[in-house]
Amino acid sequence: MPRPTSFGKDTGLQIRMATTMFLLGAVYVALGVVLVLTLQSAIFMIVILGGLAALQFFTSDKLALAAMGGRVVTPQEAPQLHAMIDRLCVQADLPKPKVAVANIAMPNAFALGRSPKNATVCATTGIMELLTPAELEGVMAHELSHIANRDVMIMTVASFFATIAAYIVQFGFFFGGGSSDDEDGLPFLVLFLASMVVYAISFVLIQTLSRYREFAADRGAALITGRPSALSSALYKISSGMAQIPKQDLRSASEMNAFFIFPTSIGGLFATHPPMEKRIEALSRLEAQLQGQRV
Repeated sequence: MPRPTSFGKDTGLQIRMATTMFLLGAVYVALGVVLVLTLQSAIFMIVILGGLAALQFFTSDKLALAAMGGRVVTPQEAPQLHAMIDRLCVQADLPKPKVAVANIAMPNAFALGRSPKNATVCATTGIMELLTPAELEGVMAHELSHIANRDVMIMTVASFFATIAAYIVQFGFFFGGGSSDDEDGLPFLVLFLASMVVYAISFVLIQTLSRYREFAADRGAALITGRPSALSSALYKISSGMAQIPKQDLRSASEMNAFFIFPTSIGGLFATHPPMEKRIEALSRLEAQLQGQRV
């Protein structure tokens, strides 16, 4: 019988990821058809989109890490962080990811990578200075849970066509929505409108998945460490620490919100994370369950 703190896959998350990818696949096929009709060349579209997709799939983690000022560190450079990741990977039965540190004051952490074998976990110097070892362990277990659930890869893939659609929409607005006095502008107008629909649907689906996957990673972290209260304490401290960061610095990092353990902006319809209060409540319920199992 597995011990109470053993880590397992979240079935609800797996179902949501599969549903999200299916629905996104449908709207992206529709966008592809519109692109073919607009560009009058299926081969050209496949080459361009295929090349961009491959570039994002294989380099997005490196680009995101560089954008945050992070770098992969050796066990000699960050012995305590590496030792912590070693212990957590054994508990979670995961291959050890690359370990990175971002030298910024913002207290945060994130995971990147297309698979558990090609993953990176990153902690900022701000979060390592702010949290106790037990709290930081809860945070890093949360990031490892994202890797185990493979939701980092899903978010990366899901965001690709949404990004393409967003660029088309921005391009259309820049040139007046593709308006024209004759029929020459009609194909681009159709592409512009289709891109707006694709972006809107993608945004809703990705945001919904993003919020649920945070609950799943919180639960995974609590089960790996056996201490949900440590992660709750970490979330409170991170929230307080984020309030001390200049708003300009928070805005500059906002594109990474979906990957952070704690977002740079909170609340509203466009939130990438569930409210902290609900995350704390869920962790408190799990704490009670685990304590009941230990009695």
